[in-house]
Amino acid sequence: MVIGDIIGKPGREAVKELLPGLHHEYGVDLVIGNGENAAGGIGLTPDTAQELFDSGIDVITSGNHIWAHKELLPYLDGDLPLLRPLNYPPACHGYGYWFRDMF
Repeated sequence: MVIGDIIGKPGREAVKELLPGLHHEYGVDLVIGNGENAAGGIGLTPDTAQELFDSGIDVITSGNHIWAHKELLPYLDGDLPLLRPLNYPPACHGYGYWFRDMF
């Protein structure tokens, strides 16, 4: 299942409220959500990323707003399935792809 742009607290709350039921109803194996605007409408923080993972999202994708909160940069290089845009230069933090058994 793919979830589009999750925007701010209302988006995070909607994911938290609706995703478990959808997971159950449709037997979803993998949930991918775009979290680049999940923190106050722009960017992502470690806490908002964790909130999305705790809500049942398996992989968080992003876009150019992923760079808005500098405290997230070390997490992009970690072992969480948190992706930066693939078309950014290799020298940028993070990974533009993810395999289920990558880490």
